[in-house]
Amino acid sequence: MRAYIDHVLALLPFEPEEYRRLLGPPCSYVGHPLTEQLSTFRPGVEEQRRRNEAPPVLLVLPGSRRSEIRHHMAVFGETLSRLQAEGVAFELILPTMPHLLEAVREGARSWKAEPRVVVGEQEKRAAFRIASAALAKSGTVTLELAIAGVPMVTAYRVGPVEAWFLQRAINVKSVILANLVIGENVVPEFLQQDCTPEKLSGALREILTDSPLRRRQVEAFARIDEIMSTGNQPPSVRAADIVLATLRKSRGAN
Repeated sequence: MRAYIDHVLALLPFEPEEYRRLLGPPCSYVGHPLTEQLSTFRPGVEEQRRRNEAPPVLLVLPGSRRSEIRHHMAVFGETLSRLQAEGVAFELILPTMPHLLEAVREGARSWKAEPRVVVGEQEKRAAFRIASAALAKSGTVTLELAIAGVPMVTAYRVGPVEAWFLQRAINVKSVILANLVIGENVVPEFLQQDCTPEKLSGALREILTDSPLRRRQVEAFARIDEIMSTGNQPPSVRAADIVLATLRKSRGAN
């Protein structure tokens, strides 16, 4: 990368150290765009009151692509059925986007637990503000949930060919973005063969109660603003400054 990249603008705070470790091009953390939208994820007074009421609001987030919906809807539905059979009470909300609505509705038809489906980014964030817990497919949504202060259980399933490649290409302690940003594996992750209704329901049962697992996540998420802070400069300004400085340096060298 050093041969053809002058400077990398990193969205995540752990990235510059990784570039240095791997002898890559200069890399600066500029901040994530989500840090400029914190209030849209955080509850107001009435929303916080709903968070504290029973039954708890449980979000289900099966993915943002049709293939992810296909891989996760069935196992998520079975997980929720197990919780209901065990007498665990919750209000179920499933946020999605317009282009996925039919796939989500089709996948949820066989669920015994009927979700309230909300559509669009604004409705999703409104659901985050009242949620007590979440069952989520691994991805950027885990960072959004952490910013919102919502404890979660995460899962990830892909097809056999993708799984074969991923097992050989990825060598990290966690694939959960929230864990990587925080620097601790506070969010449980159930990948491939571990993504089962038995394991998911057991972990969900814990985070729906005042358990050590839930408290550990809440405490870790409270530190995320400090971890992702860029000081007084918003990410967009910080990124623009580095781009201009890099251009000036490049022109001076020529």
